[in-house]
Amino acid sequence: MSTVTQAAPEASAAPAVGTGKPQGSIFANVVGSEWTKMRSVPSTVWSLLATIAITVCFGALLSWAYISRYDRLDLRERLTFDPTAHSLRGLFLAQLAIGVLGVLIITSEYTTGLIRPTFSATPQRRTVLAAKAVAFGTVALVVSAVATLVAFAVGQSILAGKHLGVSLGDPGVARAVCGATAYLVFIGLLGLGLGTIVRRTAGAIASLFGLVLVLPLLALALPSPWNTDVSKVLPGQAGQALFAVRRTSDLLTPAVGALVCLIWLAATFILATVLITRRDA
Repeated sequence: MSTVTQAAPEASAAPAVGTGKPQGSIFANVVGSEWTKMRSVPSTVWSLLATIAITVCFGALLSWAYISRYDRLDLRERLTFDPTAHSLRGLFLAQLAIGVLGVLIITSEYTTGLIRPTFSATPQRRTVLAAKAVAFGTVALVVSAVATLVAFAVGQSILAGKHLGVSLGDPGVARAVCGATAYLVFIGLLGLGLGTIVRRTAGAIASLFGLVLVLPLLALALPSPWNTDVSKVLPGQAGQALFAVRRTSDLLTPAVGALVCLIWLAATFILATVLITRRDA
């Protein structure tokens, strides 16, 4: 009596079983996830559009107001006029829009509870924070570059009515426009860092506004020369040095201003990194 044996299928014929692990770099995947979150929230688009609109429109309005009063200005005002910085004055309001967006990038997740599944999917919390900074910083860089270039072009076309316009080829102008772009990115990332530290939208926005708007006013109340010395190293005044072509006594040099901004940003993110890893979600 013969027995029939059936050959077992070779191992190579077995279907591959997926490991369930994401393909590619973990950091790249987290950045992609953060990008998806940002573009799926309507407030992101509106905040970015507001940043562009405010920068361009207020710069144009202030440039028009200046040439309207130009014939009645005294000689000192004319000689100290900085056409590049004037066309970029809209940054002082636009920084609030992009700063608030930076806060919302993380505080909105704490408010809705989305931060818990985010940390469950990616337990490396520092990686999450870094990915948010990269994703948001890239978007802020593109939007800020568009806003400052358009604001500069519109402002100079208006100032040209009194032959006050300058071009990007003039000394220090291109550096100032790039500095304005960097300043908006700096404020946006500062908002992200403060949002990580405070974790509540209202508190983080109040902290950002206090740091950028209120502290300079308090510093001015100090006796001389402390008022000037302290004001110079605050985020707003240090950032202003980045997009000023004509430096005044109350401003740092562009290089020192950039260094001060980096120190503020580094200190904020160091504290944010420590707190995000030690506190419960």
